[in-house]
Amino acid sequence: MRELSLRLLSVWIICILFTGFFAYIARSIHLQTISSFDEPIIDFVQSAESPGLTSIMKLFTTIGSTTSVTLLAILTLGVLLWKKHRAQAVLFGIALAGTGILNQVLKFIFKRERPDFNRLIDIGGYSFPSGHTMMAFSFYTILAYILWRNLKTTGSRIAITILAVIMIAMIAVSRIYLGVHFPSDIVGGVLASSVWLFASIALYQRLQR
Repeated sequence: MRELSLRLLSVWIICILFTGFFAYIARSIHLQTISSFDEPIIDFVQSAESPGLTSIMKLFTTIGSTTSVTLLAILTLGVLLWKKHRAQAVLFGIALAGTGILNQVLKFIFKRERPDFNRLIDIGGYSFPSGHTMMAFSFYTILAYILWRNLKTTGSRIAITILAVIMIAMIAVSRIYLGVHFPSDIVGGVLASSVWLFASIALYQRLQR
C-alpha cells in the first residue's frame, strides 16, 4: 500500500509539472515569443518535402484523424469487452473521451490560428493544441498500457511500446510537415494528453487496489 501511495504521489507531481510546462507554452504563444522555437523545427521538417514523403505523411495524418481513431477505439473496446476486461474498457473509454473533450475546450480557450505558409492540405479549426497529437498520444499510450498489463513476455511488451512511440511520433510530425500545426501545438498536445492520461491511470490503479 505504501508503494502504491508513493507511486501515485509521483504521478501527481508529474501532472503538476506538465501542467506548468503547458502553461509556459500557452503564455509564450500569447506573448508571441514562441517563434524562435517553432520556426527552426518547421524549416527542418519541411525541408525534406518530396512527393513520396508527402504521401506517407498524408497516410499517417489520416490514421490520426477523428474517423480513424473512432473506428480503432470502437474495435478496441469491443475486444476488451469480449475478453471481459471491463475495467480496462472503462479506462480506455474515459481516457479517449476525456482527451477529445479537453482538446476542444483548450482550442476554444486559446483560439490560435493555424500556420498559413506551405500548407499541403486544407483544414479548418484552431491550432493549439494539436487534436491529432492529443488523440494519437492518448490512444496509443493507453492501448500500450493495457497491452503491457496483459502481455507476459518482455519482448512483446517492448515491441508494443516501440510501435506506440513510432505511431505517435509519425502522426505528430505529419502535422508539422503538412503545414497545419506549429511544433508548439504538438508539444502542448502531448503535455495536455499526458496530464489527463496519468491522472486517469492513477485513479484506475487506486480503484483497482
